[in-house]
Amino acid sequence: MSEKRLHIAICNYIKDSYPNILFTSESSGVRVPMNQARELKKMRSCSGLPDLMILEPRKSYYGLFLEIKKEGTTIFKKDGDIRKDEHLQEQEEILHKLKQKGYFAEFVIGYAEAKSIIDFYLS
Repeated sequence: MSEKRLHIAICNYIKDSYPNILFTSESSGVRVPMNQARELKKMRSCSGLPDLMILEPRKSYYGLFLEIKKEGTTIFKKDGDIRKDEHLQEQEEILHKLKQKGYFAEFVIGYAEAKSIIDFYLS
């Protein structure tokens, strides 16, 4: 399953299972004409923002932010450090900043992991 299809499946799960939950998705991964892409870039604080943003405070957090990766994606090396990939490192930095601000923010790999974290957070 592509990352885009996975992302849509997760959004559909939230809509079906938690119909009153407010959430949105980051638009930088959507293919649009170049002039629209430039305009959208001007409307965000930085690159590396998480894919999915659940705008509901739960437990001791202000909201849930997920960076979605498809099955088989390797984010971390065996020693626990992030892989040497500029984009992954930028995403990790943003997740870290969100955690410091009181948000639940994580990488998720695949549908099952995303569903599990969403259910944990919203329960």
